[in-house]
This record gives sequence, C-alpha cells and structure tokens, in this order.
Amino acid sequence: MTSLPDELRALKRFHGHLGPYAVIGYRMGMIARDRFPERIYALLHSGTKRPLSCMADGVQMSSCCTLGKGNITLRDDGEASAEFSDGFKHLQIDLLPEVRARIDAETTHDTEEAISAELYDAPDASLFVITEGRSAPFGR
Repeated sequence: MTSLPDELRALKRFHGHLGPYAVIGYRMGMIARDRFPERIYALLHSGTKRPLSCMADGVQMSSCCTLGKGNITLRDDGEASAEFSDGFKHLQIDLLPEVRARIDAETTHDTEEAISAELYDAPDASLFVITEGRSAPFGR
C-alpha cells in the first residue's frame, strides 16, 4: 500500500509495522479521547501475546494513555476490549467477534496494511460495541 493517511503512517512508524490490532487500538483510543479530552485512564484486556497485544500501541498513540505515565493497565484476558475512564464516567469498547474472526483468519504479512486501512476507515458501529456508564471501577 503506497498511500496511507498521516495517522496510519505515524502509527506504522511507532509500532514498527501496520497491523490490524494496532489500528483497532488506535480507533479505540480515539473514541475514548473524544469522550475524555482531559483526564483519561485505560484498562486493556488484550494481554501481552501478539498479535492482540498490538492494541496497546494503538491505544497509547491515540489516547495519550502511556505506560510511562502509568495511566494504562494491561490484563492478560486475551480479549479485544478496552475500558476507559476519566475517574467519573466509564467507557467500554469491545471489538465485534466477527471482526476479530476476520482479522485472525485473513491477516497475513501481504494483507495486513490493506486490512488495517480498511479498519481505519470503517464506521465505529461496524467494528465495536460501545457502552457508556457513570461508574469508574479503575479510574484514579
């Protein structure tokens, strides 16, 4: 793929390649940052095993939640989901099972950028279940 949006080129440079789960994390972080523009905490359920763990780099890049600041936590649940909070409100974002199944079945070294670009352009509702609430079980 020769022409990528600036955001995807930056994500590729940060992550080392452009994979679908990094883009999914990036999209999750953008949704959360839109809801929580000032104070934000993230809890990722993706764990530390690739490729699902690549979500963490995408979330860090778009949400401004970073390991260095300590406002992001990883749980080894093996789930394509994330929770965000500003300390008062709560946001849960879950990748739709059929999207995860497609990523897992169709992604190869040769297809990863095309699939990633497609995911970047897809409407939120075609990728995620987004649930908002008032409580913040992990916010500081």
